[in-house]
Amino acid sequence: MTPDLDTVFSALADPTRRRILTMLLEDDMAVTDVAEPFEMSLAAISKHLTILAGAGLISQEKRGRVKWCKLEPDALKGASVWMQGFGQFEPVNLDAFEAFLAQELGDSPD
Repeated sequence: MTPDLDTVFSALADPTRRRILTMLLEDDMAVTDVAEPFEMSLAAISKHLTILAGAGLISQEKRGRVKWCKLEPDALKGASVWMQGFGQFEPVNLDAFEAFLAQELGDSPD
């Protein structure tokens, strides 16, 4: 069963969890190694990992006495397909939009 979009996007909404996923892009990591760069308790990191695992974004397995985390990139497929539906729109050029607004409002851009 694949996680629903709400669960995936909810897991991705937190910057700590996004950073963990970025770290796991490199390789599988022990939970203690995941926790190392963060200024929070191991229990707090474990809660983040539980949310990521619940969303199917990572898997965890015990190897000996060490719990390892592995990125599960297929879990992002549903979210990616959903977001690609919006790819039909032209990306907004914010600099051009700012210049247009400045011209229309009679202001000069910074």
